[in-house]
Amino acid sequence: MTPSTVIAPRVLVTGANGFIGRHLRRTLSARGFDHRGAVRALRAATAATAATVGDDGDVGDGGDDPHTCVVGDLQSSTDWSSALEGVDVVVHLAARAHVMAETAVNPEAEFMRVNAAGTAALVAAAVAAGVRRFVYVSSIGVLGSHSADTPFNAASMPRPHNAYTRSKLAGELAARAAAARLEVVILRLPLVYGPGVRANFLRLLRWIDQGRPLPLGAVHNRRSLLNVWNLCDLIVNVVLNPAAPGGTWLVSDGEDVSTPELIRLIGAAMGRRVRLLAVPVVWLQWMGRLAGRQALITQLCGTLSLDIARTRDQLRWAPPVSVEEALARTVSWYLAAASSLEL
Repeated sequence: MTPSTVIAPRVLVTGANGFIGRHLRRTLSARGFDHRGAVRALRAATAATAATVGDDGDVGDGGDDPHTCVVGDLQSSTDWSSALEGVDVVVHLAARAHVMAETAVNPEAEFMRVNAAGTAALVAAAVAAGVRRFVYVSSIGVLGSHSADTPFNAASMPRPHNAYTRSKLAGELAARAAAARLEVVILRLPLVYGPGVRANFLRLLRWIDQGRPLPLGAVHNRRSLLNVWNLCDLIVNVVLNPAAPGGTWLVSDGEDVSTPELIRLIGAAMGRRVRLLAVPVVWLQWMGRLAGRQALITQLCGTLSLDIARTRDQLRWAPPVSVEEALARTVSWYLAAASSLEL
């Protein structure tokens, strides 16, 4: 389904100057959508965010875009009236996430304030403004930190494992509560990568670039990942697709990889020699507990696999960009911007 088959709705993207938001707005522009971005504050593009790798890798920033609306912090008192004026569909990306150095006295309350109460307020404002469809971008983490031998699917029971995922599940519930007055679409995402990625994926790129020996050669896991091009393509689908409302859709690249396979693919794209040491996983888990890095070890060593058959079949969607191609594009961006990137 493409915008050429129907009249494209006017779309509001929250979190529009974030990693995913910048890519999504670029995709919407390329496909002829009238769209507006809602941001916490305008910010100048840095060398890292402005670095381009050709048409497929340009991430831009949009800081001087006249179609960007500043709404301040996402919370229960946020004024959405100007941002929502004339909007048909909201794609809600804005969230509190990836807090690498937590400073909040009560992190759980802060996550709930932003991701739960803030979402509930936006949903209420969207209903009042006459918005037709609300796309809530959630996390596969609401189902748990690992899927073991059975991939997560549309019927999997929620088992959020930390403050962030509990708040995202609460945000899902806030959106679904308005389903009688709003077409609600829930997307559950695994780790998203592409130009502009930060946190642990950027850390992995840097380790491989530096030629560090990585103690992950004994890991035998399966990870579902999601590149930003596939995500944006699916978002366009659910913005338009009459089958999308009421559904909770799992999305990935459709190609699971192990952590060692991922490292080798990145190394090949970089032209770097990869050194993998076969350290037993139980040792890595023990060291992770000692260092307080259990979440990172789980991400590197654990299995988190998604079954996206329902998304493929009912939305008639297939991931257009392969893992190998997406990693090559991401590596090109990283190599162009490496000197100015901060974790």
